[in-house]
Amino acid sequence: MTKDVIALTPKMPDLRTLLAGLHAGGPDLGVNTLADGAVVQLCAADGRPLVSVEAPLLIQVPGETDRLLGAGAGSGLPAGPVWWTEARASTAVAEGGRLAGSFAGRLAHVLDGAVWPPEAACTEVVPLSSDITAIPVPPTSVPAVDVLTTRAAVVIQDRPVVAMTSWLSDALRSVTAGDRALQIVTQPTTRLTLPTRTALRGHPNRWVVQDRDNGYYDGLSGARLHWHGGIFTPLTDADGNTSLAEAFTHPADTGERQLILSLHTRRPADANLVLGTALETAWQHLTGSAPAGWSTAEPVNLPWSTRRLTDFARGRAPRPTWLIVIGRPDRPALATLRVTRTPGGVEEEVTLTLGYGKDETPPLDALEPLAAALVTEHGLTTLVTSLRTARRDLSVPPHFEPPPIPVSFTLGPDETARIGDAHPLHEPLDLTPTQLGPTARPGLHYHLGDGTDPHTWSALQHLTQRLKPA
Repeated sequence: MTKDVIALTPKMPDLRTLLAGLHAGGPDLGVNTLADGAVVQLCAADGRPLVSVEAPLLIQVPGETDRLLGAGAGSGLPAGPVWWTEARASTAVAEGGRLAGSFAGRLAHVLDGAVWPPEAACTEVVPLSSDITAIPVPPTSVPAVDVLTTRAAVVIQDRPVVAMTSWLSDALRSVTAGDRALQIVTQPTTRLTLPTRTALRGHPNRWVVQDRDNGYYDGLSGARLHWHGGIFTPLTDADGNTSLAEAFTHPADTGERQLILSLHTRRPADANLVLGTALETAWQHLTGSAPAGWSTAEPVNLPWSTRRLTDFARGRAPRPTWLIVIGRPDRPALATLRVTRTPGGVEEEVTLTLGYGKDETPPLDALEPLAAALVTEHGLTTLVTSLRTARRDLSVPPHFEPPPIPVSFTLGPDETARIGDAHPLHEPLDLTPTQLGPTARPGLHYHLGDGTDPHTWSALQHLTQRLKPA
């Protein structure tokens, strides 16, 4: 497996400081680079990597270190942006974890920073005493992968929260190209971020929870697992049935909820198009402020800017762009945004999730005014809002969470026009829509419920079948 150690510093680690950190193993170890210099590796004499260090990242979004590493991760640092320098050590070599800790400790010592986890920090030289020749050479150059077979790439994580870091993003791209599954193994106290959960939903990717009493089980489905044929697969009985781990089936109800918006927009591609405005409008309506930051991976490091986001996506076109957007620490909110160039224009797919505590009321009364703004100003095609029982902090625990229940459904003007003569103003189930926007080209907004009746899914399914174009 690997061990992650992170140096958090108020100043950027310059070349001299990084070299001082890389001397954690003494002068006998070598240095290698990957990804056009974005990853530096501390290597044994035979060239095998011992510690992989990613380029320092400036975190300019408040609360991001606490969200991913736990409260107080950067305690003692001055208020303001912080540099995040992450090292992954191979623990196949006994000294690997100590080497990573010494590297991070040296950076923190020179730059008045902090180390996560704190107990890993040291500044001593860690000489390599293991018999390297007795340790198999890793079959992969992807630093995040701990075990690689013909069917799966296994990543073992000991963090409190597993985020969709650039390490994991690279691993996911690599294993997908190689027709393998990405399987993340954690302890039962670990949680996922929403982007990581989304990445693991595609079969046969899995979140594998190693529980002392339950063995291995899938943290998203609860299915009991075992290692078979080079991959974690469900345990089945003689009839081919799977069983659920007991630890997955008994969650505590804390009264916390999440409001989820899934919206899709389509606008003409022109030089004046600014992306992210629909998401920003939704954020303003539901929280009273704009998003705090955006990035291509976690931790989210860039201050929110629709102009910079647009320039970034335009530079990648016609390739699609996938981004993560985060809110302020006092109002948990996180979105994923996918920008795609299509024959119809530029399309944005957004999933925005907001967290609410037991004594907080989700702003359901703001949904119709928001839908009207999206219809009128942002090229809305569809909007589905739903409510679920889940954690306020938006992290994903390894136990059952009820599925979301629909609250409202909105069609944009183009989709309404496509319905043709089968005009849906007189639908069954007492679902009479509100017309939004210009009379000549209205959108239609359906109020479905308050997010407490699971049967609302049937009503939504019936409605969408009826609203198919004639």
